[in-house]
Amino acid sequence: MSDSLRIALVAEGPTDTVIIDAALRAILKARAFILTQLQPEATRPEMESGWCGVTKWCHKTRLRCENLHRTDITLSGFDLLIIHLDIDVARKSYADCSPAAESMAQEFCWAALPCDEQPCPPVSATCDQVEAALKSWLGQLSPIQRTLCCLPAQSSGTWLAAAVLNSGHAVLQRPECDPVEDRMAILPKSERIKKSVKEYRQHASKITSKWDQVKSICTQAERFEQNVLATINRN
Repeated sequence: MSDSLRIALVAEGPTDTVIIDAALRAILKARAFILTQLQPEATRPEMESGWCGVTKWCHKTRLRCENLHRTDITLSGFDLLIIHLDIDVARKSYADCSPAAESMAQEFCWAALPCDEQPCPPVSATCDQVEAALKSWLGQLSPIQRTLCCLPAQSSGTWLAAAVLNSGHAVLQRPECDPVEDRMAILPKSERIKKSVKEYRQHASKITSKWDQVKSICTQAERFEQNVLATINRN
């Protein structure tokens, strides 16, 4: 049998998977792992991508777990389940997804979106509200025992920026409060990184090699590391 840690990932999109994979390589160091992206799933376009796709996945998993007495046998082969949301979801509305999502939010008592506006920095209070929203989509259950959230602020691209840009760069003045990922895409050509799987993969190794720098700039990167290590070491 393989000794590799088996990790399932529910994410907004494929670029987020690139970022999280690179972060895990730094956090887990020499420990081997296999990362399986469950969402978005190319063979299931009806599930959509983005944060709306994450809401759908969580809701369907909630219903499946309730029908199976709160155990999801389809996830039993994984050691860890990571569910990702960018913190900019705090400014979204269920109506942005669809009228059906808005109706489900009322029927199943999902936490309100947009969230109550909180001072930033620090971003922690907003992160707590987004995490509460995610848990409400799951009905407060954990699909497997070792389930945790990954909540980059304002998006996962901030972690990439923190790795590739100088810590004093103007884009990183308020790294977890401003749309850093959007600003990276319009920097001068020598610094520009567009949001695409190809470009993110080209720079992903810097997230791994400069993870300590990323954590010093992004509190949510530090929080993610702590949660991963605590979860996999939990008896």
